Amino acid sequence: MAVLGVQACIAALLVAMDLFSALPKPGFPTSPGPTGPSVRPYTPDRHPASPDAPRGRPMADRLTFDGTGARLHLTGKIAPGDAERLMLELSRREHEGTPVRVLDLDSTGGSVHDALAIGRALRAGEIDTEVVDGAICFSACPYIFAGGVARRVEAGGRLGVHQHYFGENTFLPAFMAVKDIQRGQADVMAHLRAMGVDPALMEPAMRTPPEEIYVLDRQELTEFRLVTSAE
Repeated sequence: MAVLGVQACIAALLVAMDLFSALPKPGFPTSPGPTGPSVRPYTPDRHPASPDAPRGRPMADRLTFDGTGARLHLTGKIAPGDAERLMLELSRREHEGTPVRVLDLDSTGGSVHDALAIGRALRAGEIDTEVVDGAICFSACPYIFAGGVARRVEAGGRLGVHQHYFGENTFLPAFMAVKDIQRGQADVMAHLRAMGVDPALMEPAMRTPPEEIYVLDRQELTEFRLVTSAE
């Protein structure tokens, strides 16, 4: 019941934020989510050029697969249908006698549904996950990362979370989306718990608007049990 209460509060918060954003703003100061060096602009179609730069090289519209042997490199946005594509790729490599043992990620996120499915598939296949130096894992990507048996973020890798976008800022869709929001948040929290990650990770995520990304520091990666090895 406590979990349901938390989910209901999260849904109510999202709806309130959605409604407030649709209203005219009088121009007085507000109290936004977290700010500072950990929060940066989020541009899903671009790979950040550096920790302080919001724009860089273009990000592929869907996940692309690269690598040989036991390592597979995933880069790009997570598009609907990518989970099925990846499962076929993993199956193909297994049948060819070169099963994937490590998946390294470089993604700005995308489809939460596909990210959760990929994460579950990685855990079932006992595959490790990594975010290497210079790579990012933002938005829904951490749900893939969480599926790794052993999980490592190199010193130059970045993993970030934020609120998921639930539609246009209009009154009717916000109210109609409450059940979907609750269901979606329940799915994410259940996934994190099943993967051994602290669901409290959702706190900085829910406090960070969709147009920004909260980049977790080394201590947070460990505290939320996202990593089994930080570097």
